[in-house]
Amino acid sequence: MPATSYLYREIHQQPEVLATLLEAESPALEALAGEMRRRDVDHVFVAARGSSDNAGRYAQYLLGSINRLPVSLTTPSLFTIYQRPPRFGAKSLVLGISQSGQSPDIVSVLAEARRQGVLTAAITNVPDSPLAAQADHVIALHAGAERSIAATKTYTSELAAIALLASLLAQSDEMVQQVQGLPQRCQETLTLNPELERLTERYRYMRDCVIIGRGYNYATAFELALKLKELTYTIAEPYSSADFLHGPLALIEHGFPAFVIAPAGQMAGEMATFMAQLREREAEVVAISDQPELLALGHRSFRLPAGVPEWLSPVTAIIPGQLFSLYLAQARFYDPDHPRGLRKVTETK
Repeated sequence: MPATSYLYREIHQQPEVLATLLEAESPALEALAGEMRRRDVDHVFVAARGSSDNAGRYAQYLLGSINRLPVSLTTPSLFTIYQRPPRFGAKSLVLGISQSGQSPDIVSVLAEARRQGVLTAAITNVPDSPLAAQADHVIALHAGAERSIAATKTYTSELAAIALLASLLAQSDEMVQQVQGLPQRCQETLTLNPELERLTERYRYMRDCVIIGRGYNYATAFELALKLKELTYTIAEPYSSADFLHGPLALIEHGFPAFVIAPAGQMAGEMATFMAQLREREAEVVAISDQPELLALGHRSFRLPAGVPEWLSPVTAIIPGQLFSLYLAQARFYDPDHPRGLRKVTETK
């Protein structure tokens, strides 16, 4: 039964973890936002791997749209393998995001930033980790031990930390209040799709699929694809809807599974048109949305709670995908807590 797995429990711990994070780390995030304003930060560089890299993709859209900051994902091999680190601008923030804070390549990026005299910060579940030691500001995730190898509660807490940072940097009380509502919205999400486990049986023999998101939920497409790969060994390829039309659309044939993340917001109209195109080509569309008209465009659908602002929707939109990946792994008699060949802490150079 799913409830016996660590992964099931950790998915359901997310509302509590988010509530703890938002209460405990608000002062630290306010201090970081204040220092960014004091230094007039004009560029953010994110160093991350795996799920944390997907949180970095969210930061690209969120800090870009809310705070008008360009955000770049670093290339750690330039710092370690090639030993040719780029120069950071004096007004940069270098932000390391890592659940364990252990990977040498991510640590090396912050160490070089510190050597260059640039502001550094770390978002990590281990506040005494090597990564945290290189950071001027440390944001602890307060997720507790994550016993399952696949990241779930640490990923959504990373997103929430980034969302609160953007809100505090914008000095918007309204946005801060919306972020504070995330634990309740995640709790709602966990109860919205009681039929999800049963629906998963249909995809027991699915070997490949595409995951489509755009804007803020471009990150969600990558994270859901990662969960399907590591838990179910499915060849799941993430795309933005725009990129997908530039060639990969040729993949679509009768019955090809396409998961489309399309919550309410500025992208909803574009995603509706895109889903209609997929249906015309006879794809099997799985819609992840809070909008009845978009859910109706899916042959199958996973509902999201209504009223979550688009900029916060990645925190809730990934939860049905986490559950789907868990149930699909178990339908295939795989151990969701211990995917083959993986370890909880991956140290790359």
